[in-house]
Amino acid sequence: MRIFDPHIHMTSRTTDDYEAMYDAGVRAVVEPSFWLGQPRTSPASFLDYFDALLGWEPFRAAQYGIAHHCTLALNPKEANDPRCLPVLDELPRYLVKDHVVAVGEIGYDSMTPAEDAALSAQLQLAADHGLPALVHTPHRDKLAGLRRTLDVVRESALAPDRVLIDHLNETTVAEAKDGGCWLGFSVYPDTKMDEERMVAVLREYGPEKVLVNSAADWGRSDPLKTRRVADAMLKAGFTEDEVDRVLWRNPVAFYGLSGRLDLDVAGTDATHEGNSILRGAPRTDPASPATQASPASQETAAVPASPEA
Repeated sequence: MRIFDPHIHMTSRTTDDYEAMYDAGVRAVVEPSFWLGQPRTSPASFLDYFDALLGWEPFRAAQYGIAHHCTLALNPKEANDPRCLPVLDELPRYLVKDHVVAVGEIGYDSMTPAEDAALSAQLQLAADHGLPALVHTPHRDKLAGLRRTLDVVRESALAPDRVLIDHLNETTVAEAKDGGCWLGFSVYPDTKMDEERMVAVLREYGPEKVLVNSAADWGRSDPLKTRRVADAMLKAGFTEDEVDRVLWRNPVAFYGLSGRLDLDVAGTDATHEGNSILRGAPRTDPASPATQASPASQETAAVPASPEA
């Protein structure tokens, strides 16, 4: 089984998670830039974070045989802080870089005028750079947030079929589908969707343009939820082809709209900018791409282009 997690925040996870994900069948991830929990107070904090998503994190993923891409944006929550708004002026030089496969996460948190402006501006940036967009629907007033999102998308230069609306549930999926967008579902241990609800949605609406993600981050979450959904689909009678469509081919198709998706995992240097992930003995499973005879012989995946401007 091959799995592509189209929304996971690996900056918040450990290398143990990468190892477990590989064992579960995960071979590719997209990491959207997001709110880190501690509010940022200047654009420089964002730029260091973007550089890490373009350099260190792909290097770390590669050690475990996983292709890593990212989406970059000013997130909805921090769009309300005037100190962060200059990030919008910096984004164009990042959106031209390899391994940036969408603008995101954008969308709504509290549905403020500042969030309206940031969403509109970043949909335009996506259109200008030939990128799709990953849109976050709010945790509160979700249906109202979806409707407001669809209105802004319709008014933008970006076609709905280049927009992935994420964190959907049973109350929002029908209108998102009718709006012509791709449909994203986050599966969590306690909140958002769970495996059984996800299977029920797939039964009702089918697998077309549906992406399932773990959205695993610094909160209580599970980076193996994509595999658990796949297993639940098979148990419920879905075919292996339908599972492959939802868990692999659909995210490949959506992020492939960027023209930058590269799922080959080749060889890396032993370090990234002088840093190594090695702490203690390396894994010894000969079937694992993370197996190395020594730090100098690590060869698992290609380091992406330098994030320097």
